[in-house]
Amino acid sequence: MRIEDYALIGDMQSAALVGRDGSIDWLCLPRFDSPACFAKLLGEESHGSWWLGPSSGEPATRRAYRGETLILESVWDTPGGTVKVIDFMPPRHINPDLVRVVEGVAGTVEMSTEIRIRFDYGRIVPWVRRGDGHVQAIGGPDSVWLRSSIPLKGGDYKHKATFRVSAGERQTFVFTWHPSHQPRPEDIDPIHQLAETEAFWTEWVASGRHGGPWRDAVVRSMVTLKALTYAPTGGIVAAPTTSLPEDLGGVRNWDYRYCWLRDATMTLDALIQSGYLEEAGAWREWLLRAIAGRPQDLQIMYGVAGERRLPEMTLDWLPGYEGSRPARIGNGAVDQLQLDVYGEVINCLYQSLRHGLPPNDHAWQLTRKMLDFIETGWDQPDEGLWEVRGPRRHFTHSKVMAWVAADRAVRVVRELGRAGPAERWQALADHIHAEVLRKGFDAERNTFTQSYGSRELDAALLLIPMVGFLPPEDPRVHGTIEAVERELSSDGFILRYPIAESNNVDGLPGGEGAFLACSFWLAEAKARIGRKEEAIELFERLLALRNDVGLLAEEFDPRYGRMVGNFPQAFSHVPLIHTAQALS
Repeated sequence: MRIEDYALIGDMQSAALVGRDGSIDWLCLPRFDSPACFAKLLGEESHGSWWLGPSSGEPATRRAYRGETLILESVWDTPGGTVKVIDFMPPRHINPDLVRVVEGVAGTVEMSTEIRIRFDYGRIVPWVRRGDGHVQAIGGPDSVWLRSSIPLKGGDYKHKATFRVSAGERQTFVFTWHPSHQPRPEDIDPIHQLAETEAFWTEWVASGRHGGPWRDAVVRSMVTLKALTYAPTGGIVAAPTTSLPEDLGGVRNWDYRYCWLRDATMTLDALIQSGYLEEAGAWREWLLRAIAGRPQDLQIMYGVAGERRLPEMTLDWLPGYEGSRPARIGNGAVDQLQLDVYGEVINCLYQSLRHGLPPNDHAWQLTRKMLDFIETGWDQPDEGLWEVRGPRRHFTHSKVMAWVAADRAVRVVRELGRAGPAERWQALADHIHAEVLRKGFDAERNTFTQSYGSRELDAALLLIPMVGFLPPEDPRVHGTIEAVERELSSDGFILRYPIAESNNVDGLPGGEGAFLACSFWLAEAKARIGRKEEAIELFERLLALRNDVGLLAEEFDPRYGRMVGNFPQAFSHVPLIHTAQALS
């Protein structure tokens, strides 16, 4: 099944991917980064999945989210009648629940379900026992209770059933995880939870500010970003999946179920702009806990509760999505130096204060400590925004974001009244600014370059006017936008940087698709320099790439006409929101 054939459901602590055929092929419990109990996405049925649909096995005729919620409704029109399957995860109280409701709409339809529960990414076949209306599966620390309104038959390491549903009839399934050493969890009422879940999402959307001609796309992106928030701590994951390839059949397969400071700050900025200050406050508290300590020890990512050790390893028993090996968990990039993160974090703290989040002395002390590090460390080479696994370089974007760190600290003092050495920080900002103009700009081609002294380009350079490093009307901004569009275009969409052995910036074999965030950046950049018609045209092309329920992966590969990379990807939905706001 293609990546874009999946839809997302979640409870703001974990998430599941549901295919068009009614199969849940990915679910990690109890957290986003926990081992999967359904891992077919990266393997085969034997690695865990839960199929529910008409016995014919056809994909759904149509599907959509119910209103502005995360409740998925899949509808099948069959020769015998019409049936609907409603999938959702209620906002969690104690244990995570996944609910599936089958509703007869017209006529009578024969339905089937088949469930294979596997723990530890498909490696552990659990011990199972059956009771009156339930199945319990246990394997090590994990236990699952499956309650069904129809009897399930066990055999061959799976459970299945065939049943008929007529108009007005309803059958329910509730899948509940809990630690195996604890007693059986309390049963929930699935229909009551359906109403509660619908009310939660409807009220949350209504509490924000949304408008403009692309409201539906923006709201769906907002709901997706909220779903990627880990409610107990305020951390925000980049995506709920691991190892969906950036290059089909290749090795660019990474685990994105962690909290990248960069992705999280961009997500928070989008939420703040729409009035969701509660999320900003929760994230700020998460940040203060996660990065407590020396500023030079700042990591680019953390676990959802602030964990720092995220060792990368491969799951050799999984063949990978469409043979894209290895399947990985953990992320070795956690130990990289990425100077741009300091600018992203300080800018987010500044923007949250500007939009009404109450001042926090601890956050300001942290900001000052980060500035102390930037003052002495901004001129180091680093791995840069794209987490390259080649040699460190003096990436232009990293230096621009170091300038952002100093600039925003100055603004906090001068605009918001906090105490700090604004003159010293302003001198630092001016010094960095001058060096970038001197070393990161190719005057002959009238464009900024990927790194000092290089001729390669980088789509991150499109952010120069967005962060205020230069005004949109500056000829150097125009030249950079034109150069990026000319040299990094793939069927009109934008690559992150050139993928070629002669460049070898990332130290990895194979290619990749067009990075969707970069393509949105180009649309916003065009809008900022007055090329609004071109910006809208590109924006509409990008919106057309969303799947039938409004979701985007990390990349789109024009070679195959398919989405690639982890899914859904916060880093794609955030610039969608920003671009819509700029164009509105």
